[in-house]
Amino acid sequence: MSDAAITVEEARKTYGGRKDGPALDGLDLTVARGTVHAVLGPNGAGKTTLVRILATLLRPDAGRVEVAGHDVVREAYAVRLRIGLLGQHAALDEELGGRQNLELFGRLHHLGARRARARADELLERFELSRTGHKAVKQYSGGMRRRLDLAASLITEPEVLFLDEPTTGLDPRGRAEVWDSVRSLVGGGTTVLLTTQYLEEADQLAHRISLVDVGRVVADGTADELKAALGGDRIDVVLRDAGHLGAAVALLPVPKDAVTVDTDRRLLSAPVADRMAALAGVVRALQDAGIEAEDIALRRPTLDEVFLHLTGGDDRVKEAA
Repeated sequence: MSDAAITVEEARKTYGGRKDGPALDGLDLTVARGTVHAVLGPNGAGKTTLVRILATLLRPDAGRVEVAGHDVVREAYAVRLRIGLLGQHAALDEELGGRQNLELFGRLHHLGARRARARADELLERFELSRTGHKAVKQYSGGMRRRLDLAASLITEPEVLFLDEPTTGLDPRGRAEVWDSVRSLVGGGTTVLLTTQYLEEADQLAHRISLVDVGRVVADGTADELKAALGGDRIDVVLRDAGHLGAAVALLPVPKDAVTVDTDRRLLSAPVADRMAALAGVVRALQDAGIEAEDIALRRPTLDEVFLHLTGGDDRVKEAA
């Protein structure tokens, strides 16, 4: 058995009437079994098209695409038996209870009544919803609702699960509940392909991340690898007086065009090679110039910065999902 749960080679897809090129333009992607793999990219990058092809909802124009060892075109039915899909919006009946919803999904997947009830009980316990399984879904919190929706996507115990922005609209507690559920799934051997608008979510959950732009993967690696590729450490300086930002830029040990300036936050940010020497040098230079800093910190680049750098910065509207 291959170590890859998903294999995409030179996938291409063009929509009629699309003016800005193909949706997928020779995209390559490999997702290891039993991992979370996040796919990020701006609007129009090809993420939705990719997920629809992987879920057999759309046929590629060219290329090889396999999920769970089966070709999505020639063996679409076999693929569907092995996947689950959680979309952006909950597919639940608000009037029914949690257990009733899961039993309904079980029957829709051709489980017998007894097996559907047993599977509903298993999933309610797994997602810590047993005590509220009798309540109508409309009484659930956002986090509980998404956990129930996630449980419904697992009725058939899929090998591969597609999560399309699973925590959109949830508060921090609700997001944390869903994250814990996803980690538990992967611990049990499920492979997860995640698209998300929250870069923190990819940082928290993903074993690997693929950045997609104009129909191709433009970067792929762990979160740490992607951050390191941007240039290692950064130094952030918050000044007490925004009027000194221009003078402070000239004191940083990098070219001026490498410095990011946030006037509203009175913040300067720049990449540095030798973190401790840079910190000591900046502190000394600011003191000598009589410029007062409220805070100075060293940090690694964020996924947000990697994303903006690799997908064109502020030149286009971004959506990290």
